[in-house]
Amino acid sequence: MPHAARDPKTLKDRNLENEDIFELIKKPPEIGAVRIFEQPELWETSIGPTQAVTTQGITTIYLPSGPLSLDGAQWHLLKHTLTNDGPNPLGTNLQNQLTRQLKLDKKKHHRPFPWKLLRTLKSVFHATQYQGDTALTIPPFFKQSRRGAERIWGEEIVNLQPMVINWPGLTDGEKTELIPTLSTTDNWILLTHPLGTKIKSQLPRKESQRIARADGKCSQHKGWWRDGKDELATHSMTTEV
Repeated sequence: MPHAARDPKTLKDRNLENEDIFELIKKPPEIGAVRIFEQPELWETSIGPTQAVTTQGITTIYLPSGPLSLDGAQWHLLKHTLTNDGPNPLGTNLQNQLTRQLKLDKKKHHRPFPWKLLRTLKSVFHATQYQGDTALTIPPFFKQSRRGAERIWGEEIVNLQPMVINWPGLTDGEKTELIPTLSTTDNWILLTHPLGTKIKSQLPRKESQRIARADGKCSQHKGWWRDGKDELATHSMTTEV
């Protein structure tokens, strides 16, 4: 029987021994209760020297370039995945990722691919590695993420891993670093926007073969990573796999 079927029609007033919101979340009361707070609570979610607070699902992170608003779940992921050997490990790395992401967002023809599409493509070769983008937009269901030879997160693995490649999310230098892998393996899927005319597009590498082409809602809105809404955008860009 669904829990909703047992919901009472009327909620009785009850007094809780402890009404501190953080304690209620850590130790929920045995009885069902609804508690309404007039003012939003702030969660201290800082780590090391990187200061951050979260309220109503949105995290504000204080970086050298200024405060950054980010989806709270994405911030939780970044805290546990980003690593750096600098004096300010997380803050320095996050600032670098933000700088690159803002540059990508400014590019006229750059569109991030939706996680639903990436999850589907991941299942084809059971891909464990993702290539492209920044840590602000890379989906968490890949064990390892890289840009060319640079590791963003995940363990260093000697053996070549099946991967999903976001071709527009790489620089020319990072694409060059991938050429040996693309030339010697066949367990990868590459996503791109057409590089030629609308009718006949140019494949990025001679080793690749186009298996799908789609128009319309194939990408996310620019800046979606700020609120975490994985929604599709309508535009004239074409996507090829």
